[in-house]
Amino acid sequence: MRPSLRLVATLVLLAPQALALTLDLPAAATLALEDSQPLASHGLATGPWADGFVPERIIEGAVTRQVWQTGSSGRTTLQIIDPLRVQLAAQGFQTLLDCEGDDCGGFDFRRAIKVLPPPAMFVDLVDFRYVSAVSENEGLSLLVSRSEERGFIQIIRVVLDGNGAEPPKSDVTAGAPTAPPTKGDLAEGLGARLEAEGRVALDGLRFATGSAELAAGGDAELAALGAYLSGDPGRRVALVGHTDAQGSLDSNVALSRQRAQAVVDRLVTTFGVAPAQIQAEGMGWLAPRATNLTPDGREANRRVEAVVLPR
Repeated sequence: MRPSLRLVATLVLLAPQALALTLDLPAAATLALEDSQPLASHGLATGPWADGFVPERIIEGAVTRQVWQTGSSGRTTLQIIDPLRVQLAAQGFQTLLDCEGDDCGGFDFRRAIKVLPPPAMFVDLVDFRYVSAVSENEGLSLLVSRSEERGFIQIIRVVLDGNGAEPPKSDVTAGAPTAPPTKGDLAEGLGARLEAEGRVALDGLRFATGSAELAAGGDAELAALGAYLSGDPGRRVALVGHTDAQGSLDSNVALSRQRAQAVVDRLVTTFGVAPAQIQAEGMGWLAPRATNLTPDGREANRRVEAVVLPR
């Protein structure tokens, strides 16, 4: 018997007029992460990334966020998500957006939407699918991706606040009511995260396996970081490389620093950042953010982070 996903009873009590949503998941699916808030907001993407932003419909209510993992068994992301969207349609949901990978906007789309953290959730930037949908009393987004070993299903459900009437249907952009975000807006958002958290992982950057050569992509993040640094000559950051735990510590520290230096070089040559504002460091595998015992964890650990330095 396949496991059945049933949203917790407290959400039904918050909106007694709404029927309980039921989704049948693939066999052997396991719950990897769950959190809920009695009143919060969530943005349902209504279109792909274009002109610098993802259009959204913001809805408010009782929010439940879950990540389910399942053995991939050769299933494609389409094979994982198709039964779920069929079930949504059967339960009266209307689709706002149904897209995949590059058609959604690739990395830019993935960065703009809500993605729960690794190692529970993993998103392959060239192999993911997204569906947003609404019914009379609730909204829901599905994000599905896969690795070689697992399938990943992120479900964010909002039971609408108030008497069940849907909020206004006008699409809004993330962080701005009308205009798409400018480069300054993106820099301000990244800067706010840096100053609040002390570091930001530049997850859009990619390197060939075992190589310090910076692949194409990640320009939006680097442009935002460059604009943030250029906005105040007193700001300084370290670009810190991290690796997975394959290989010796010495070789990984060297590789991670070389990768960080490649990012520094790109910021200086392409985005005009003053060399005195940035430096490259390498941690190797000494500061993992996920387990190195699984492919998904190792993928999450291979990264470059920007870390705020004192003035």
